[in-house]
Amino acid sequence: MSPVPPPGLDPDRLRAHLDRERPGLVGGPLDARLIEGGRSNLTYTVTDGAGRWVVRRPPLGHVQATAHDMRREYRVIEALHPTAVPVPEALLLCADDSVLGAPFYVMEQVAGTPYRTAEQLAPLGPERTRAAVLALVDTLVELHAVDPEAVGLGDFGRPDGFLDRQLRRWGKQLEGSRNRELAGIDELRAALGRALPVSPAATVIHGDYRLDNVLIGEDDRINAVLDWEMSTLGDPLTDLGLLVMYSARLELTGSPVSTTAGAPGHPAPGELIERYAAGSGRNTTAISWYTAFAWFKLAVILEGIHHRYTLGRTVGPGFDRIGALVPVFIQHGLTTLQEG
Repeated sequence: MSPVPPPGLDPDRLRAHLDRERPGLVGGPLDARLIEGGRSNLTYTVTDGAGRWVVRRPPLGHVQATAHDMRREYRVIEALHPTAVPVPEALLLCADDSVLGAPFYVMEQVAGTPYRTAEQLAPLGPERTRAAVLALVDTLVELHAVDPEAVGLGDFGRPDGFLDRQLRRWGKQLEGSRNRELAGIDELRAALGRALPVSPAATVIHGDYRLDNVLIGEDDRINAVLDWEMSTLGDPLTDLGLLVMYSARLELTGSPVSTTAGAPGHPAPGELIERYAAGSGRNTTAISWYTAFAWFKLAVILEGIHHRYTLGRTVGPGFDRIGALVPVFIQHGLTTLQEG
């Protein structure tokens, strides 16, 4: 009996399309499996028994094409592949909805492990954990060193006024999911608005840069940076601020939020900032603002998840505890901004 195909990907239709567009790539019938996790776009691994590839497509029933733009994801990894930034090789982009019901792209499958929790990271031991996290910083330096014009990404975003637009965007997102009193959230948003830093020169930014969005190889190197759906041209310190935020040690056991900072050997936020500054040559004295903004952004995201959970639209382990985490993120944002 043939395995039941996962929702959103018909292996036979995919193979027929690949045979037309990339003859010789696939050698036989395809088997597909949905990879759990990820931010919102659906990710599958497919194999013909010899080779393995990854397919990315928007979520089922999506209505906002701009939020799940396969062309943007494909474009950025295709552009970065010849650079020092480790990304999978982009193999094919399909904008024809008739093949899988939505645009999709195919890329090579890269070996490695995405570490999401301290428990998953701990078996590496302190020294290897430290090496992996420092490699994460070094890879971010490499990404921000890429000349957007040189790789064809000079028009990949609108860097002017980037921070102001970001703050307004996430403020609007907050209003869309506000259904309870959240002490301090408006204070944090207002304080961020009053203290907007002057951005350095724009770079390609990932937008969601953290340990579980990269694949770590057996040699503790970064084999690939994944999940580019939030990438654009913008302020590089927003990537660093998010990474610093995720390096704070929080007790979040069982929640769908990365907790790798609790693993033995994980470098402290200060060391990550110093390493990035030394490698990039950028001034990081305003990093408290960027880190506080990351706390605000994640508080808004978590509040949106909590709101959907209360409406019965989100299920899964840990989502019942998301609501209690939001005030924690708000308080950390306020404290970070005040201490900065």
